[in-house]
Amino acid sequence: VQLQASGGGLVQAGGSLRLSCVASGRTFSTYYMGWFRQAPGKEREFVSTTITWGGSRTYYADSVKGRFTISRDNAENTVYLQMNSLKPEDTGVYYCAASAREYVPTRVSEVSYWGQGTLVTVSS
Repeated sequence: VQLQASGGGLVQAGGSLRLSCVASGRTFSTYYMGWFRQAPGKEREFVSTTITWGGSRTYYADSVKGRFTISRDNAENTVYLQMNSLKPEDTGVYYCAASAREYVPTRVSEVSYWGQGTLVTVSS
């Protein structure tokens, strides 16, 4: 499975961005697709994920609940992350992630496939 992320950029605090992740290859082997992020000097952390089939379950880190919305377009094998009310602490490299495991991947070790990162910078 190959993942291609896009949509990062520079935005002022309170602004919005939408990230996209397009999956290709053996996409039928994935159960979840979503996003992790890594701030400078910090470990990569879970942001959000959604099940890729059989429903619309979504999961969020507490730090982004109510501000970020994950969605998917199965026909396009694409997952989106709409980020609103951005804060400077949301700054980091955002990585698209997919899991072939049948449980919610909230740890780096639980991710099966990674995309390249896209940088999000939120200025104060």
